Amino acid sequence: MKMKQAWMVLAISLAAGAASAATTDFSSGTQGWGGTQPLDGNGGSGIDTSLGNGAPAYRTIINNFGITFSNTTNTDFVKDYTASGSVTFGIDVLTQQVSFFGQDVTRDLVLELRDYDNAGNGLPYTSVWYTVGTLDASVGGWQHYSVTIDDTSAIGLPSGWGGYGAEQADGTPYLPTDRTFASVLAGVDEIAFTTYKPGYMYGFTDFDVAVDNISVSAVPEPGTYAMLAAGLGLIGVVARRRKSAAK
Repeated sequence: MKMKQAWMVLAISLAAGAASAATTDFSSGTQGWGGTQPLDGNGGSGIDTSLGNGAPAYRTIINNFGITFSNTTNTDFVKDYTASGSVTFGIDVLTQQVSFFGQDVTRDLVLELRDYDNAGNGLPYTSVWYTVGTLDASVGGWQHYSVTIDDTSAIGLPSGWGGYGAEQADGTPYLPTDRTFASVLAGVDEIAFTTYKPGYMYGFTDFDVAVDNISVSAVPEPGTYAMLAAGLGLIGVVARRRKSAAK
């Protein structure tokens, strides 16, 4: 009985490691997520229990150059992503206002994965980034945006991805020559969904934007599946032998 229980524990552990997913729906607090500034009577960022897409949401109301929802402490989101073969990031967004001097405008929403430990060129961090969607109040309702990295071991930037950590003379950002896509993913110190798109600059804009169900889903390297298959196969062998012995 003890042997069977041990192998069942192994199987459950392997299955849990075969795929991992984490979601912040703000029903248990911010879980490390923060906005442009704390919410007060004049605006800012904080949990709003009236707007959630199935749960409370995290909302920013502010007049600023841009807005950011970021996390530097939650190890479900801040980690070495190369430990997984592929990974998907998702977010639900409710855009209620994006206006510039009273005129409705749109802003790109960028997912940026930042590495502060290996910065250079006088910039605060190195990052890779991807435009996941557009903040547009005219669309109405909650919108879901996501992006999948199919190969976390990639050296070059996948299609649609940009790099930051060095700049050309005109301010155009690029990934430094001594860094790769994978090397940035290996040391993510901060994950951010932001309108501060590298290489772009906007004036003061009025924002009223809420986010919810921020998620990351990782698929492990093929070797993990091999371990899972081997473990489950061994459990089957042990079970068959015990059954034969009992006859």
